[in-house]
Amino acid sequence: MAEKQTILGRISQLAKANINALLDRAEDPQKMLDQMVRDYTNSIAEAEDAVAVTVGNLRLAEADYNEDIKTSREWGQKALAASRKADEMRAAGKEADATKFDNLAKVALGKQIDFENEAKAAEPVIQSQQEVVAKLKDGLIQMRNKLDELKTKRDQLVARQKSAEAQNRVQDAISSINVLDPTSELGRYEDQVRRQEALAQGKAEVAAASLDEQFAALEDHTNDIEIEARLAALKNGEAPAQIEGKDFTAY
Repeated sequence: MAEKQTILGRISQLAKANINALLDRAEDPQKMLDQMVRDYTNSIAEAEDAVAVTVGNLRLAEADYNEDIKTSREWGQKALAASRKADEMRAAGKEADATKFDNLAKVALGKQIDFENEAKAAEPVIQSQQEVVAKLKDGLIQMRNKLDELKTKRDQLVARQKSAEAQNRVQDAISSINVLDPTSELGRYEDQVRRQEALAQGKAEVAAASLDEQFAALEDHTNDIEIEARLAALKNGEAPAQIEGKDFTAY
């Protein structure tokens, strides 16, 4: 009985294990889950063997009990038959034969009582074993459910880890892009182009200013000839040249 209680205690302890609490204390949750899955699988196999032995012993006890009940009934039938035979012998005036069959009936009744007592004594033991087996079976179901939970958590953890690793790789790639941002290179090249454009524009404006000055100087010298001609005319006594105005009154 102590062994059964030990098995029951182990099953109960494993079935009630708080997986989340264990994971919180684990340095490597995935490795711990893998180990827990192996431990649970082995424990379930051991528990199944132990429960099978317990169930086998229970079935033997039940079979013995049923056999005791059957045998007790058979002895009761034999006692009844002997008693009836004794009555027949006594009715026929055969007292000696009647007494013999009554004695046989007593022996049969004694056997019946013995097997009844054995059956009665076995009843509480069998009932206790049935309760233990029921608890063991329930514990096995809980352990199998816990094993499924472990496997599910392990698979979820592996999937989450792979997803996190993928996200980290993406973030690392983004960070490296930010460090060597090609658009920043384009920006610097654009600045160079703008400076070249500004330089060209500056040179063009400088060239245009120089050309304007040259034309301005040319315009100033073109009047010199007209001035000299008019001065010579004045010296020759000619009237000053005047421009004739137009009459805009008709408009």
